[in-house]
Amino acid sequence: MFNFEPILKANPNGVLATQDGARVKTRIFQYLFADGKKVYFCTNSEKPVFAQLKANPQVSFCTYPKDFSPVLSVNGKAVFVEDIGLKTRALSENPGIKGIYKDPDNPVFKIFYIDVEEIEMFSFTEGPKTYTL
Repeated sequence: MFNFEPILKANPNGVLATQDGARVKTRIFQYLFADGKKVYFCTNSEKPVFAQLKANPQVSFCTYPKDFSPVLSVNGKAVFVEDIGLKTRALSENPGIKGIYKDPDNPVFKIFYIDVEEIEMFSFTEGPKTYTL
């Protein structure tokens, strides 16, 4: 399996694409951490993105450095989990998120991961590559 975690750690901010009815919607998102082929994020259950992910969990997250090489896109299904350990980790590793949600028991604080099915990469030295997991 291709190890994509170092690229995500170096470039945690990216664009998450979801389906909103018949339209595709993108927004800025922050990668939290990864575990194998699970890439973790968080959101607020009162935001439209939460409802979009519940209605259609197929998503794509794309990130890249300033020089655009490599560009990384992780594609798969969003899966919500109610795991206090993961929520605690997210808050302890991300002070900005802790400032928003305060406590892992906050009822609007939701953790989800992308169950990565495919990775698409592009670099100026190696060109495009696709990895299916």
